[in-house]
Amino acid sequence: MRILVTGGAGFIGSNLALTLQKKFLKAEITIVDDFRSGDFKNLIDFEGEIITLDLSLWESWEYLRKNFRFDVIFHCAAITDTTVHNQKEMMEVNTNVFKFLIETAIKDWKATHIIYSSSAAVYGNCPVPMKEEGCLKPENIYGFSKLAMDRIALNYMQKKIDTNIVGLRYFNVYGPRESHKGKTASMVYQLIKKMANNVPPRIFKWGEQKRDFVYIKDVIRANLLALEKNRSGIYNVGTGQARSFNELIEIINQVLGTNFQPIYFDNPYPFYQNLTLADLTKISKELGYKPQWSLEEGVKDYVNWLKENREIT
Repeated sequence: MRILVTGGAGFIGSNLALTLQKKFLKAEITIVDDFRSGDFKNLIDFEGEIITLDLSLWESWEYLRKNFRFDVIFHCAAITDTTVHNQKEMMEVNTNVFKFLIETAIKDWKATHIIYSSSAAVYGNCPVPMKEEGCLKPENIYGFSKLAMDRIALNYMQKKIDTNIVGLRYFNVYGPRESHKGKTASMVYQLIKKMANNVPPRIFKWGEQKRDFVYIKDVIRANLLALEKNRSGIYNVGTGQARSFNELIEIINQVLGTNFQPIYFDNPYPFYQNLTLADLTKISKELGYKPQWSLEEGVKDYVNWLKENREIT
């Protein structure tokens, strides 16, 4: 099996590539990343081939088409910073790249599976629980770029092609190998880092905004399930529970043995999602996915990993 992981130096991509390496010992795994937002440190233990290419350029796809053939593609490459306002750049890097990929994978490589990263940002502030076929009202260009990707995928799915296409709409992912993202890393990471360094946590007033926080290990499991099944579709990946930032701080306090009270400040973002909550009915029924990590268990596991890797003391 020949596997391509785009964006493999990033948060989700690196965790996925390392898991695939352990699970499929005889597979040929190739990572493509331009390293503009990824980090080589995430791939220290990766033993496959790494190719540095800008996937927003058609000539990069010409090179890949002529020199490689992949059976399975995990597409994680993207601009993931939701505060980026350059609409042209966002659409070129996220949506156009996906169009290049899907055309190459289907027409030239005859790939069996394309599994790509979508986002709960496609829902914006729609009513919860958020359902795949329900309200879709992205609040920013990032969410819109992912919705455009989903619509490209759905168009191909309707053609009844032999390639299985799966879009995974991630909710609020956190976990190992995200520290390189800096200010765009998960709030879970940012709060752990501050509190572990004896800095009081700062959150938007009044901390009652809620998120469906999903641990990276559940996200990777969802990707593996998508590979196992011979079916196409777009699915939510979350826990099916919404937890407030105040609750998150309480959990981190318990794990770290601290007693910080949050400092509240005004939210400067007009496009902010106040509540995310995944409806998991479809992914549970069709892929057999059920979350295994509660927020309490995920934070504890994450803190242990951060300590073992000397990112916190």
